[in-house]
Amino acid sequence: MLEALRQRLQTYEPHISTSEQPRAAVLIALIDRPEPTLLLTRRASHLAQHPGQVAFPGGKAEPHDISLLATALREAEEEVALPPNEVDIFGQLSEVISLHGMAVTPFVGRIPADLPLCADPGEIEQIFEMPLSMLLRDERQHTDVITVGNEKWYVPSYRVADQVLWGLSAMMLVELMAIGFGHTISLQVPPPAGAPLRHLPPRPHTPVV
Repeated sequence: MLEALRQRLQTYEPHISTSEQPRAAVLIALIDRPEPTLLLTRRASHLAQHPGQVAFPGGKAEPHDISLLATALREAEEEVALPPNEVDIFGQLSEVISLHGMAVTPFVGRIPADLPLCADPGEIEQIFEMPLSMLLRDERQHTDVITVGNEKWYVPSYRVADQVLWGLSAMMLVELMAIGFGHTISLQVPPPAGAPLRHLPPRPHTPVV
């Protein structure tokens, strides 16, 4: 399964804008277990931005980062003590734009199981895992409906380990499922009947550029 994902991402051409927006990068790390999982974090509740939210390791690009991939790896090492040399990078996904106008690039890679990860208490309250199978079955708790201009975006929300994965991180996973695994999911198509819809206020930026 993960090798097929690698092959798809290595031939995929993600959309990257040429705008002058601030840049950030995150690492979508797949843990190489018999049943693969996704590495997730819960951000510290005292942070000024996105306190308490579920997210992938990552953050804003610094001037000394030689690339956005370097940003993602540096942030993962700082936040959860993930050694960069333990990450087998498969490829990257398209940028997504945060509510604050930050262009965030997701990188996808594989890491070994049972690494001695450790949360930086200044940034991270919890490290946990999400079964990839849960994502591929699209076991969403509900769908956030966000109006962007004249369009509506349907963003899944998942409950895992008593935490809620939603928003920007969920948008990234929609593309991962569609491109990496051939899933029929799309931000622009309403989900099948079942999970409730939650309508959120309109936003000024498109989730995917």
